[in-house]
Amino acid sequence: MSIKTLTSAVRNIPDFPIPGIQFKDITTLFQSPEHLNELQETIYNIYKDRRITKVVGIESRGFFMGPAVAIKLNAGFVPIRKPGKLPYKVIEEKYIKEYGEDAIQIHEDALNENDIELLHDDLLATGGTMAAAYNLVRKLGVKHIYINFLIELEELKGRVHFPDDVELISVIKF
Repeated sequence: MSIKTLTSAVRNIPDFPIPGIQFKDITTLFQSPEHLNELQETIYNIYKDRRITKVVGIESRGFFMGPAVAIKLNAGFVPIRKPGKLPYKVIEEKYIKEYGEDAIQIHEDALNENDIELLHDDLLATGGTMAAAYNLVRKLGVKHIYINFLIELEELKGRVHFPDDVELISVIKF
């Protein structure tokens, strides 16, 4: 299987969630065990020698592949969630996204200075959500941060939100 095969399996949904948006539906990738395995193996092969201690997935679609990759990397999994969803003490980061203001939270004790962390989400569009997640994780003082997406919409230039020294890899690019 190839990246081209994975790319062709992504379904386009016009005008979702609002008119003018061309939504990239990745659920089609997850319906196929071959595609799902290829995604997991691809991400694993990128990070297998990076000594990742935690994979941090962003609600909600970062929860699809994040735990599978964490297991394969022999790492822990940490969720970043919307406000009010985590039961323990949290820290929060507010941000502006395509459709308005939002916030995300992480448990204050989820990461520490010894962690080498892989921030994972499904899609890099304008970059607001991942930039907020990156800032949130930095507040916890981790040793190193890698960033990974299943899909990147290159024309939206979401990469500009991250320092040049942060390795950001997207499996599929449109």
